[in-house]
Amino acid sequence: MKLSLGKWLLPLYSALALIFLMVPIGYTFIFSFNDSLKSNIAWRGFTFDKWLNVCAVQNGAVCQAFGNSLLIGVVATVVATALGTMIAIAIVRYRFRFRSKISLLLFLPMATPEVVLGAGLAAQFLSVGVPKDMLTIILAHIMFCISFVVVTVKARVASLDPALEEAGRDLYGSPGQVFLRVTFPLLLPGIMAAALLSFALSFDDFIITNFNSGSVTTFPKYIYISAARGIPAEANVIASAVFIFALVLVVTTQVSGAVRAKRLARQI
Repeated sequence: MKLSLGKWLLPLYSALALIFLMVPIGYTFIFSFNDSLKSNIAWRGFTFDKWLNVCAVQNGAVCQAFGNSLLIGVVATVVATALGTMIAIAIVRYRFRFRSKISLLLFLPMATPEVVLGAGLAAQFLSVGVPKDMLTIILAHIMFCISFVVVTVKARVASLDPALEEAGRDLYGSPGQVFLRVTFPLLLPGIMAAALLSFALSFDDFIITNFNSGSVTTFPKYIYISAARGIPAEANVIASAVFIFALVLVVTTQVSGAVRAKRLARQI
């Protein structure tokens, strides 16, 4: 019996790659239960205290940093998704001057290294006299998140069938009604994907945030600062909770989508 090299080599490689990616996450989750003092490097014993008193360390500094990241991520995501969706629709559906140049400019924040982008934004805020605080972080995040929203929603707009909107107009629907009842529901999966991507990029960003944050501390910045003296186990707790929430959200979405597909198949 002949053995195909690809039949076992590709699954083995995939399994090893998955294990390699999951090892840091597993380490973070396990050490969130460590009965540590100042440093969370050596295992000292199992405890639930870190999960029950997550905001007790450093007068709640880790929870404050996490709250700042959530606030910045939500505001930046909402604004960037709204603006990026309108820009994507305009670029795909309309013809105007400098259309191709605007499309090129929208890709620049994605291609520019974050160090260059963060330093440039910091210099711009300094030249106009804007103090670095929460507002400058939000503006910086909106700026680089818009590009990802435009690219994501643009692909969804380009794939829409114009006949569906024409059918809505044939049924005497106004432009607003056609958009709200036909176009927007069809664009919603792409918009939601762009919003989730924007939030993930904003919440995870450190380099651009570090250049434009001033005295404001976000969760990635807190992790970086704490690394010198030892990251507390409470930070592992928050990171583990975020991962578990994202995992539950993905699984719920997949299961609900499968159930909906089966229900539609039975109706057909």
